[in-house]
Amino acid sequence: MERILKEADKKMEEVVSSLKHEFATIRTGRASPGLLEHIKVEYYGTYVPLNQLANISIPEARLININVWDKDAVKSVSKAIMNTNLGIMPAVDGNTIRLQIPPLTDERRKVLDKMVKQIAEEKKASIRKIRHDAYHKIDQQKKNKEIGEDDAFRLKDEVQRITDSYIEKIDVVLSEKEKEIMER
Repeated sequence: MERILKEADKKMEEVVSSLKHEFATIRTGRASPGLLEHIKVEYYGTYVPLNQLANISIPEARLININVWDKDAVKSVSKAIMNTNLGIMPAVDGNTIRLQIPPLTDERRKVLDKMVKQIAEEKKASIRKIRHDAYHKIDQQKKNKEIGEDDAFRLKDEVQRITDSYIEKIDVVLSEKEKEIMER
């Protein structure tokens, strides 16, 4: 009985975590290591995450420094950054690559705002699907006479409470990201 609640809670937490991770990779005019998290660099014939080849630091609000440990990999790192959709041109200085984050235009802010709202809505739909699946499991247990009518009602009520709390968490994360996007 409680297994259904724990399972739903765990899955919903994963959805919120996924949303936070996805939002971290969206460029907002502010430097963040999350912008480079998804970049893979070709290094001696294999693709390696950028953070395994370099130290990434944020010395200023709009500057990312990438200190590549192997000087032979600097060219590959620079190329991998240029091949992303970040729209940022890397400036190479020895083993250091600097990424100057340009300020966002009003038009780009509106596009990003619309995009994060859409992503958040997709995550809310995932939460509702998890709720639906939990309801189905509760109904199955009731049908199989494993639980009574009152227990089924109580469980569904608890699933709805959990669902509401995670929808609220998504709204908070969305609100923070929108604020970050609109910040000048």
